[in-house]
Amino acid sequence: MVPRVRLPPEIQLAQRLAGNEQVTRDRAVRKLRKYIVARTQRTAGGFTHDELLKVWKGLFYCMWMQDKPLLQEELGRTISQLLHAFQTTEAQHLFIQTFWQTMNREWTGIDRLRLDKFYMLMRLVLKESLTALRTRGWEERQTKQLLELLTTEILHPDSQAPNGVKSHFIEIFLEELARVGAAELTADQNLKFIDPFCRIAAQTKDSLVLHNITRGIFETIVEQAPFAIEDLMDEMEEEEEEEGDEEEEDVSSKKLFRKPPKGAFCGTDSDVGEEWPEDDEDGTGTVLQFDYEAVANRLFEVASQQGTPSLNRKRLYKVIRKLQDLAEGLFPEDDIPEKAYRKLLEGRRERKAKKRLPKSRLQSKAGRGERKDQNADLSSRSERMRQWQGTGADPAAAQEQRRGRDRRGACKRRRRPQAAARAKAPGCQEPDTKKKRTQKSEK
Repeated sequence: MVPRVRLPPEIQLAQRLAGNEQVTRDRAVRKLRKYIVARTQRTAGGFTHDELLKVWKGLFYCMWMQDKPLLQEELGRTISQLLHAFQTTEAQHLFIQTFWQTMNREWTGIDRLRLDKFYMLMRLVLKESLTALRTRGWEERQTKQLLELLTTEILHPDSQAPNGVKSHFIEIFLEELARVGAAELTADQNLKFIDPFCRIAAQTKDSLVLHNITRGIFETIVEQAPFAIEDLMDEMEEEEEEEGDEEEEDVSSKKLFRKPPKGAFCGTDSDVGEEWPEDDEDGTGTVLQFDYEAVANRLFEVASQQGTPSLNRKRLYKVIRKLQDLAEGLFPEDDIPEKAYRKLLEGRRERKAKKRLPKSRLQSKAGRGERKDQNADLSSRSERMRQWQGTGADPAAAQEQRRGRDRRGACKRRRRPQAAARAKAPGCQEPDTKKKRTQKSEK
């Protein structure tokens, strides 16, 4: 007998990850996590690029086979958190790189019904990538490596990323960065995170990429400026309140340690003067802070270069003017009240959500609207009939009137003369058939 060839463990895991049964897939995901931890702990171990591509192909089809939204979300979290099982930063970056390469390769084969789950998977992997940066204290070298990786695989004109992957990545980047690091990142750090978008916006010859970056990055920064400043003012007020509380605590402690008057009882109360600081988790907003003048200067630097296309320069100069106005304290929505501005942003989010809805839901909504319009037309017709009949008209009488009209109309139709019995006009010649009949009658 021919000896059976043993497949490498990556291929075996990929086959089980793409299995038909959910139990088999779940076991394979758990085994994969243990295998990653064990292999990356070795000094001479680690994964190669091709091995991780095979692993990601199995994970891709594991997500492909998963049904039900809640289970899809749970599986997406489990897959994205495999990133933290890698023990070295080089292995983590290779895991992220092979994920985006897999999405670029498999994107055109995803049908419309499965798009949402892979949109969610991209969002979760990006979030965990930024979370890994946060655990290392936002190191500048690690941040630069991650941004270069994302630029090369997704944003760069020479990348193999389809338009769907690029558009979704640009749309979710600021949202996920704000969720992970809005409370910790400074304005200078945020400028480094959007620097790749500045360079690509000035270099790209794809009008769709330029529009998405301008709308999803720069104009979003402009729109979020009132909320960012509001969050900054809240933080300053909290700091002032904390300083005031500390001063009050110092004064109260001095009073406690004064000599008591004669005859007073010197008791000890453990609760007096002890106030533990509370962690305010809701005080930090999810809006990133930016130095608008620095962003405008960086955009002007890349847009004013000689190789920048005229269309890109014109579009970026409009954004630069808005950012310069913000730096001077002039808001484009000064005349809009805060509630109206919030409604404006909510309406924008609703329009985005409608774009993501499948066509079947949109058609059902359109059908409901048509039914409402038909009902409205019927009600308007009945209202017009009431107005025409008068306020005191009797509906039964109106029906009798309509019946009578219908009967009279039917009688009139029966009494209409036929074509042969038309009246003779003077000077008209009769047809030959009539002449023959008259001759016979004379005979």
